[in-house]
Amino acid sequence: MTYSPLIAAFLGGAIYILIPGPAFLALLALGAAAGRRAALRFAVGNFAGDLMWNGLALLALIGAREVGAGVFAALDLISGLYLGWLGARALGVGPPARPAMVPRRALLRGVAFGLTNPKGYPVAVATFAALLSGRPGGLGFAHLPVLFALVAGGIAGADLLLVAVVGLRPFRLFHARYQLWLTRGAGVLFLGFGVHALYLGGHAFLTGRRRGR
Repeated sequence: MTYSPLIAAFLGGAIYILIPGPAFLALLALGAAAGRRAALRFAVGNFAGDLMWNGLALLALIGAREVGAGVFAALDLISGLYLGWLGARALGVGPPARPAMVPRRALLRGVAFGLTNPKGYPVAVATFAALLSGRPGGLGFAHLPVLFALVAGGIAGADLLLVAVVGLRPFRLFHARYQLWLTRGAGVLFLGFGVHALYLGGHAFLTGRRRGR
């Protein structure tokens, strides 16, 4: 294995975090309201879910033939529908009637966000498919541990960057002023990734049915 897939794995983990999603918006809002310490606790809790979804994405790209494509097709379809629903809700959101409540247990909230984040799987698949374009066929299960470790490093680095940014006063002012548009912009991304996930899941499902005939 050359260095190129290793670099792609690290960048994929970082890009995955920096693409807006439900956890991304929650971290920004929490950091703006309660500061870096609360944001860091949320990010640490969210880390477990991030690792799970990225691990599944790597497995889908590298080992789908051995594991079976049907499981990953179902994940695509479920995630796509959920992301579409979230995107529609985000686009229709209005100005908050009152300031958002700051959760007392940011760590546990992060764990819940990470493990139930519908953005996780389809976004990770799309990211790694683009960065590892032309290479998954040459990668196998033996490469998964080192790729997974580098993905974890990319996730951790991006999380620390976000935590550092949300504690800055200029960011807090920016978030307070443009929170609504940040949410709606993320809604557009949710819809886009939802459509992409539905396409991948539908294509894999139909391909599997044709092969089974």
